[in-house]
Amino acid sequence: MEIVVFGAGSLGSLIGGLLAREHDVTLVGRDPHVRTVREEGLTVTGAYEFRVHPDATTDGTGLAADLVIVTVKSFDTAEAARELATGSFEAVLSLQNGLENERVLAERLDRVLAGTVTYGARLREPGLVACTGEGEIALGPPEGGESSPTERIAAAFQAADVKATAVEDVPRRLWLKLAINAGINPVTALARVRNGALVDGPGRETTRAATLEAARVARAEDVGLTDREALSALDSVIDATGENRSSMLQDVEAGRRTEVDAINGAVVRSAADCAIDVPTNRHLLRLVRTWERGRDGRENASGGAADR
Repeated sequence: MEIVVFGAGSLGSLIGGLLAREHDVTLVGRDPHVRTVREEGLTVTGAYEFRVHPDATTDGTGLAADLVIVTVKSFDTAEAARELATGSFEAVLSLQNGLENERVLAERLDRVLAGTVTYGARLREPGLVACTGEGEIALGPPEGGESSPTERIAAAFQAADVKATAVEDVPRRLWLKLAINAGINPVTALARVRNGALVDGPGRETTRAATLEAARVARAEDVGLTDREALSALDSVIDATGENRSSMLQDVEAGRRTEVDAINGAVVRSAADCAIDVPTNRHLLRLVRTWERGRDGRENASGGAADR
């Protein structure tokens, strides 16, 4: 299968590298990472140890493939859709955070699918990505139900020894992932701690409160997600990823813009539509936005480069 991975950061590079063991893969990202991959190959370490030589480019226009996997940050989805619309793809699979990416992609692209991924990844240096935890991918239509393309894509992933399953309950899985991220990501980012710090201690209560609020909003949106299920999944993720730095913590440590608007912001927006109060998510959203505004001010004052 010919596959384009649009957004070759940590997760995109890992997924692309795993698939490149079996398929023809093109990574779309930024230099110097792309240049290193093109010249020396992509090295994967951690839970896996191998090197592959996928194609790599900084130009996402005019591409053609059986599948494009979108792994850019949520705030870059619209730009990704504009670039990808100049190419030709049989299917588009979003493996991003948040709830609104598929709608944005579908405004310009056909056959958009949604997925969740539990692989852990961290880009150590140009050309080197670490798998910080083995996981799996679940994919299907954003609205739920069956889809023959998802079966073919899942089979192609499995051929590369990537754990993947075509599922019918994507909306529930997306909301469950959102509920978990709403609890873990902003708390670890603001406190500058690894996920394991939330097993107990002062951050645990805030994390659980944010997750429970998201589960309540999910039910108001006619998605079956109980409090018990949400908290059980939250505890399982924290236990399994105790040594990991959340994606939002990695962004804060690197001084980058976060995806808080696609995570806690999505909970707040959906809650407003359902007339539900979500004070913990709203508070976390405001705190992270305050950090981002301070970061922007520091960059502007020092003439630093704009966030990419």
